[in-house]
Amino acid sequence: MIRGSRGRAEAERTDGAAEGTLGRRGVLGGLAALPVLYGIGSATPAVAATAAWSDNLPKATGDLVRGTERSYHAPLLAAGTRLLLPTGIKAVPVLDYYHGPHLASAQSVWPHVTATDGTSVDASIIPERGAPTRIAILSGFTEGWYELSHANGRTDRVTWDARKLPFLWFYAEFGATKEAPYYNWFYTLALQPLSRTPYSRTTRIR
Repeated sequence: MIRGSRGRAEAERTDGAAEGTLGRRGVLGGLAALPVLYGIGSATPAVAATAAWSDNLPKATGDLVRGTERSYHAPLLAAGTRLLLPTGIKAVPVLDYYHGPHLASAQSVWPHVTATDGTSVDASIIPERGAPTRIAILSGFTEGWYELSHANGRTDRVTWDARKLPFLWFYAEFGATKEAPYYNWFYTLALQPLSRTPYSRTTRIR
């Protein structure tokens, strides 16, 4: 369901969900997807919902189920764009993503995320081109939603059923990756609800 004044065609076009965007994500490829994305559209700035924060990650079993991935690219995605999430969200960085992705041993409270260069960043604010890559699994959702407030004034809100998809995959590449096929020019933010984390803290997935 598309909410707000814009129609489905515009929402899909501006979100830019391209098939080849993250081709190295073999861990996510070929697995069954469940289209449980409830809404995406323009919205007014929202007050963050209060979410309970548990020290234990949600436990999910069975096959990995994916919600709809939305990816945002330049020029719509620009420095100063903000990502708003419910309160109490936790972030676990994904290490060595392009070669042997696995979870870090430590987690942080959103919006603080450890980037691939080891620095702690405010991941809720889209940086200038050349900033370090940040990739993480986010958890702690009692309500499934995020809101992207673009620098041009447009705001997009996406919702899903957090009971079925309690995790959110967060991928942000801003041109710091030199290897193929990125060559320092890739500038994108991708978000995808998941039924469980696809990564292990002890096993590197190749």
